[in-house]
Amino acid sequence: MDAARPALIRETFPVGPLQCNCTIIGDPVSKKAIVVDPGGNPETIMARLDKHGLKVVSIIHTHAHLDHFLAAGKMKELTGATLHLHQDDQFLWDGLEMQCQMFGVPYTPVPAPDRWLQDDEELACGCGVALHTPGHTPGSMSFWFADAKLLIAGDTLFRRGIGRTDLWGGDYPTIERSIRQRLYTLDEEATVITGHGPETRLGDEMRENPFVRA
Repeated sequence: MDAARPALIRETFPVGPLQCNCTIIGDPVSKKAIVVDPGGNPETIMARLDKHGLKVVSIIHTHAHLDHFLAAGKMKELTGATLHLHQDDQFLWDGLEMQCQMFGVPYTPVPAPDRWLQDDEELACGCGVALHTPGHTPGSMSFWFADAKLLIAGDTLFRRGIGRTDLWGGDYPTIERSIRQRLYTLDEEATVITGHGPETRLGDEMRENPFVRA
C-alpha cells in the first residue's frame, strides 16, 4: 500500500430488526463512499456518513435477504446512490414482501437494482473488488479490499461459523467451495466483517472454523 495514501475510512455497525452489520467504506481523498448492506435504520447510516463527511455513490449488497437491504430504498432516495446486487439473487429481491411476512418484519418497498454486480468487478472509489461467493444464496457476494486487508463476507463466513443453507437457493457444497476457493486464498491477516456478530481474522477461521477449514 502506498504510504502516502491515507487509509480507507471504515465503520461497521449493526442495523435493523435482525442486527445486520452495515459497513461504510470511504475514500479519504475524494470523500466518496459505498454503503454495504443497509439493513435498516437509514437515519443512523446517514448520521455516520455525515460524521465522516462522506457522500454515498453506491449501495452494494452481499445478498438479497431482507435483513441486508431493508433500508436500501430509503438510502437511495436520500442520496441518489445506485443500488447493486448479483443478478442470481433477483428472485429474492423481487420477493421482499414474502420474506418480510415470513419473519414478521414490516414491509417497505424497494426499487429494482440499478446494476448487477459481476465477479471480480472493481467497486466504486477504486478501493476493492466484488467476489461471487454463492452458497448462502445463489448470488451471495463478498467484497475484498486488498490494501486495507479487509474482507466483507456477508453471511458466507462468520466467526467460527458459516452461513445457513436451508433458506431459498442455499446449498452447502457450494458455500463450502466458495469459502475454500475464494475466501481462504486471500491474506490470512485480513480482518473479516461478517454479516452478523463480531469480526474475525481470516487465518483464524482457516485453522479453527469447525465447518470449513483450509
